Amino acid sequence: MGRYPELRPRAAEAKALIDSVIAEVDALDHDERTACLAALAPELLEVRETGPRDRYALPPLSDAANGVVMRFAPNPSGPLHLGHARAAALNDAYVRQYGGRYILRIEDTDPKRVDPEAYRSVPEDMAWLGCAITETVYQSDRLELYYEYARRLIERGGAYVCTCENERFRELRQAKTACPCRAREVEEDLARFEGMLAGEYAEGEASLRVRTDLEAPDPALRDFPVFRILTSTLHPRIDASVYPLMNFSVAVDDHLLGCTHVIRGKDHIANTRRQQFIYDWFGWTPPHFRHYGRMGIEGVVLSTSEMRAGIAAGRYEGWDDIRLGTLRALARRGIEPEAVKRAMLAIGVGETDIQFSWENLFAENRAIVDPVADRLWFVPDPVPVEVSGALPREARPLRHPGMPGRGTRTLAFDGIVVVPAAELGSAVSMLRLKDLFNVDVSAVEDRFLFAYAGDDLAEARAAHAPIVQWLPVGETVPCTLRRPEGDLAGVCEPAVREAVGRVVQFERVGFVRIDCVGPDGVVAYLTHR
Repeated sequence: MGRYPELRPRAAEAKALIDSVIAEVDALDHDERTACLAALAPELLEVRETGPRDRYALPPLSDAANGVVMRFAPNPSGPLHLGHARAAALNDAYVRQYGGRYILRIEDTDPKRVDPEAYRSVPEDMAWLGCAITETVYQSDRLELYYEYARRLIERGGAYVCTCENERFRELRQAKTACPCRAREVEEDLARFEGMLAGEYAEGEASLRVRTDLEAPDPALRDFPVFRILTSTLHPRIDASVYPLMNFSVAVDDHLLGCTHVIRGKDHIANTRRQQFIYDWFGWTPPHFRHYGRMGIEGVVLSTSEMRAGIAAGRYEGWDDIRLGTLRALARRGIEPEAVKRAMLAIGVGETDIQFSWENLFAENRAIVDPVADRLWFVPDPVPVEVSGALPREARPLRHPGMPGRGTRTLAFDGIVVVPAAELGSAVSMLRLKDLFNVDVSAVEDRFLFAYAGDDLAEARAAHAPIVQWLPVGETVPCTLRRPEGDLAGVCEPAVREAVGRVVQFERVGFVRIDCVGPDGVVAYLTHR
């Protein structure tokens, strides 16, 4: 219906049809379902009959028995984000599966897309993600190598220097007509290329183009450029004015570095076709290419330029602001790198476009942190209330309800407690103060009063009394819980101060990462529910 909007009025009809099909399948027994699957998709039946599928298993790679050489090749335009994590994790998984080398290649031959800080942040992000990088290559260190292969391509008749104005070249390309520069002799093109390197042309006056098929159905494949002159933007690492474009440097590097397999998004399919021309001119065997579908990600900012502008304007605190989709933001929230990798492996390398599920990522993370996270108490928007009729006592809640051996904390009740304001209201007649006792609730003018109502938990359950976190009024620490949707102020128990840098569970609130403790109290970040 997204592709064919005219079908949207028939949504109810489609739902009824889907419901009937689901009901029909539900009514089939095992043998009937097996027979249907055998007729529709026998390859899936084979997986089913050999046991449950490992949801993290990737499809096999061809010609990988002796190991693989994979590469992850980001631009150093900023820190890595969730969109990068898919390619990084998939390549890493294949290297671990087959053995071999994993190259981090910093593709920094476009000065307009280089942030000097990214030379530090990108390797740090890859280390956080736990990718087994065996070597790091900077393309800006390899310019002389690219120049040499450009000369070789010209000598083979595979490239020529074009001095046509861009608009004129586009007109000729659309008409499937060769530009006048295409007819020059090899020696003249070599001389003109040396002229580009010597600074004889200004920015935009000359480029090196690959000689391809002018009849190619896709105009973008017709004599595309592979080198340009760029003087208006300085490179932070090198002094240069002639730069290879991505398709040339990538093809040369993939060959020279011995890359056996390339895993990347299907938005690179056109680039794969362009690079094939370069492979053909040099007589090289290309790596095995695999293109996966697009991954839509909602709910966070991923655009590097938008993030940078927001940081400069003060809308975001930095690259690790939890409203952003950077790996640094995930780390600050308390998302484990292994959870990110598992979520990406579960998505896999299929060609179908998918929507990234935050809930799937949170489920993966929950499985990792739940067994190890202490349970602690946080009271948002705290209201102090006096409890009548109760003697002083101590509550000893478990640090982890599933692991009694990890011990307890001690919270001393001495007459006054703080509870969340949201738990109080005219309709509330009884509450259960967790791990303490029951209280009857009454309202007197603009305040609430609690009266001791016994220790019996079963009685509270029978009365459908809410179970609430509380804290002794004299044992509270100011705490700000930072969430993507906004901060939540409250107080927490003193034990939270001992958990800086760790993920804990604020009971009945969610998992949080304790970020810091300062003069104003604790700052925590919501990880997920």
